[in-house]
Amino acid sequence: MTRRITIPMIGAAEAWRKAARGALQDGISPDQIMWGDADAPEDLFDTFEVARGRAEAVTVPRSFIALANRVVWHSDPSRFARLYGFVWRLRDAPHLITDRGDADLATLRAMEKNVRRCQHKMKAFVRFREIGEAEANRRSFAAWFEPTHFTVEPTADFFVRRFADMDWRIYTPSVSAVFEDGKLRLEAGCDKPDLPHDGGEELWVTYFQNIFNPARLKVQAMTSEMPKKYWKNMPEAASIPQMIADAPARARAMAEAAPTLPHIRVDRVLAQAQAHQSAWDGPAAGLPAAIRNCARCELACHATQAVLGEGPKTAPLMIVGEQPGDKEDLQGRPFVGPAGQLFDEIAEEVGLDRSQAYVTNAVKHFKFKAQGRRRIHQRPNRSEIDQCRWWLDAEVRRVAPRLIVAMGATAAEALTGNGDAILKRRGTVQIADGHPPVLITLHPSYILRARDIDTRLQAAEQLRVDLRRAVDLVAAPRKLASA
Repeated sequence: MTRRITIPMIGAAEAWRKAARGALQDGISPDQIMWGDADAPEDLFDTFEVARGRAEAVTVPRSFIALANRVVWHSDPSRFARLYGFVWRLRDAPHLITDRGDADLATLRAMEKNVRRCQHKMKAFVRFREIGEAEANRRSFAAWFEPTHFTVEPTADFFVRRFADMDWRIYTPSVSAVFEDGKLRLEAGCDKPDLPHDGGEELWVTYFQNIFNPARLKVQAMTSEMPKKYWKNMPEAASIPQMIADAPARARAMAEAAPTLPHIRVDRVLAQAQAHQSAWDGPAAGLPAAIRNCARCELACHATQAVLGEGPKTAPLMIVGEQPGDKEDLQGRPFVGPAGQLFDEIAEEVGLDRSQAYVTNAVKHFKFKAQGRRRIHQRPNRSEIDQCRWWLDAEVRRVAPRLIVAMGATAAEALTGNGDAILKRRGTVQIADGHPPVLITLHPSYILRARDIDTRLQAAEQLRVDLRRAVDLVAAPRKLASA
């Protein structure tokens, strides 16, 4: 036998909980109940009053109570049946309240979200008008609002707290809220009343028009937050279409009227920036000590020491790597770790005498990430490369080589301003402002990191070719000039 349970419009949350609790205690399955609103037309089924307390109390997760207290205010006629069907399942499977894959729960969560959104719109778009003379120091106001869902009752407490010092009425088609002499009551809904004109609306509309920024207009976002269905009851909405139409012209006018930076100020800023460019100008003998004491970036706080370049002070060839590794950081010398050993091996094959070249790194301190006792190499970022360029430029000016070999992305970025596409650029000679010609090539660590033997052999051959070319260019200045 199908039984009908009706829920009143006012007090729906408490009424549904009592009815659902009684039905659960009586063991009435969802397919035996026809849920409906108390003010809905009667149907063929008899109204059924569920029993109370004839069985053990039924417990449900507390989060379901919070969910139900929102969903009961949804306008969907199936809301009560959906809630009861889900709580019927919760008796034996309480974990369903956290199951994101459950279709019934997903529907209820969507309804809950819609009710919350409707409450938010009500708080934002209710517009009061004064409806009488002040009596006993309490002014009286009224508003007409058309919510999407039955959200007057759960939202009324917000207006009580917000407007506790005045009497007010919020009329809606379903339920009306009345607050008089500090007491709230709920009444049946009504048709739209004829509210008096409020002179303060003109002041509000003027304010609304003046805070509008045409340069930041996004119509889709605006209509999403302020749906057009509410515009007819908002006095400021009447000016929105014209404000949207005028927005492009107003934005252009604002841009044209914006102040420009005086030329004399621009010149001063550029001169100041030029004066602070990276350029160490101390005595040549003091450069090693200055690098050792460097604290220009936070790498100096973690590394063991700064690793200086080494080699003849007038070497015709400068080799620039990326940064010290673990071995270099501990020993204080460049290219003594696995990558350095591979470099020495290939250099010897092509006739490059390392003792006749100046070998250094673009970044002077070891950047790493600690993993237990191991220190894992980390690539320097652009700021750290820029800070260490101060020392690299000083080394280049001091040695004045004929050619610089930049091994890897960090060295290429420090010397040419671009560390991208090293595989495509390797073997090319580039000219950068203030530097001798720079030959781009691979870093030996790239070879060591290669996962397969073919890639490793190919990369080693490419480095071998580039170093051989560097030797030839340094030995033949005419070739270097035309490279």
